[in-house]
Amino acid sequence: MNSATVVPTPAPNLTSWRRYLAAWAVLAISILLLFRHDVLHLFHLWWNTSTFGHCLLIPPILGWLIWQRRDGLAEIEPSPWLPGAGLMVLGSAGWMLGELAGVALVRHAALVFILQASVLTVFGLTVARALTFPLVYALFMVPIGEQLVPYLQIFTAHFSVWLLELFGVPAFLDGVFISIPNGDFEVAEACSGVRFLIAMIAFSVLVANVCYKRWTRRILFVVSAIVTSIISNGLRAWGIIYLASLSTPDVARGIDHVVYGWFFFAIVMGLVLAAGWPFFDRPIDDPFIDPRALQPVRPAPRSLRTLVTATLGAAALVGTGPAYAAWAMHNDTGSPTASLAPQTPPGWRETIFGGLAWVPNYEGASATTMRSYVDASGQTVEMYIAVYDHQSEKHEMIGFGQGLIPPSSEEGGWAWAGSGTAPHAGLSAQLNRGLAVRDTWQWYRVNGKLVGSPYAAKIEGLKAKLFGGDPQAATLVISAERVDSMTSAAPAMARFAHAIGPIGSVIDKSIVRQR
Repeated sequence: MNSATVVPTPAPNLTSWRRYLAAWAVLAISILLLFRHDVLHLFHLWWNTSTFGHCLLIPPILGWLIWQRRDGLAEIEPSPWLPGAGLMVLGSAGWMLGELAGVALVRHAALVFILQASVLTVFGLTVARALTFPLVYALFMVPIGEQLVPYLQIFTAHFSVWLLELFGVPAFLDGVFISIPNGDFEVAEACSGVRFLIAMIAFSVLVANVCYKRWTRRILFVVSAIVTSIISNGLRAWGIIYLASLSTPDVARGIDHVVYGWFFFAIVMGLVLAAGWPFFDRPIDDPFIDPRALQPVRPAPRSLRTLVTATLGAAALVGTGPAYAAWAMHNDTGSPTASLAPQTPPGWRETIFGGLAWVPNYEGASATTMRSYVDASGQTVEMYIAVYDHQSEKHEMIGFGQGLIPPSSEEGGWAWAGSGTAPHAGLSAQLNRGLAVRDTWQWYRVNGKLVGSPYAAKIEGLKAKLFGGDPQAATLVISAERVDSMTSAAPAMARFAHAIGPIGSVIDKSIVRQR
């Protein structure tokens, strides 16, 4: 008869764990207090922005994930990992770059990374390996994804038109605007489906970890959920327009798209979960971690002095990023601007703006001007310039709400309809307001360089603050309203751009400085 060898399970060292938990709590609270403005900003975005409302559920989900691993964690001996403090400093440097560049996304991601690295610093690599998924899942606390809105709008618009024509409804597509015989519709930002897509990704990743063990099934479930959410949003938008084609546009306008959308997607989420249910391969009593497989061959020595050194040292080092950012912002000063006085280009004369009301939205600028010009053919072109002497919080040229239209334009106001190409690597956009269509070209001048991308403008602004460059930033927009919706205003804008000369020089010569 064979006798099995029983390996005794080590008793949980609860006293040691309490000590380490207390040390990490002190470190985590110190981090949250040091970056309290970003903590409050994160919570504000979670609470007030519907796109990121699901982020409110991430902290309790993380607590639940850790609680599910409590028995296995009790068998692991925590031990400080001093290189983790270096990762926290790296995160602090990343936060500094985000602060100087005025990019909240970078600051938020750096804050989460610092908290993740604090777990490695205090508890050590073995505990961090046991908490790999909860640590990675914490990234869903970072509000990210709104950059996908224009792409999802375009896809939803094209998908809806394809389905409308498939069902015999003639449809005309202009950017994100759809026209059918008895009405006009816009695939607005709220209809892009980005809210549900981000929530679906977070949901599917959680289900994939909890309910599947094989990586192939996990990946397939997440990919299927993403594709399903995008296609479902296209079906939802098509359904609203198709319903209007069978009756009147008033029916579509009477539908609360947000409430209807979440109700629709709740059903889709349930269907995705039901479809994946038969393929769940993780037993209900299967442990999430195997502490014996995670334990090092030789347990690292536990030292109270090492724990205290790691905790206090990490708390001190992580403050280097905010300290340098404060110093750089304090030394960021530029020559004050009194006003803007652009010269009238040859072949054009200044006139009174006669189109539908439109002014780019650049709050906090040191000076702005909006001028309208007309040539001999009667074509009108507008030029807008905004200058920031130096950029700081609430005075950033590139940021939320800044741009060609306000972030929450009133119903029936100007709306983004599509992108195009502009000369000299500029940024081109088409704006629609009812039947009116406006073409725009835009450039940025930052750190003495002319760029056509908001991301490049952010980088140049960051370089100016880090290496002592020109702190002044400006943007110039050339725009014209189309005579008819089908005829581009680009030829007239090109004539005007040629007449005014180099864009960078136009901006520099237009600035009247204080004396």
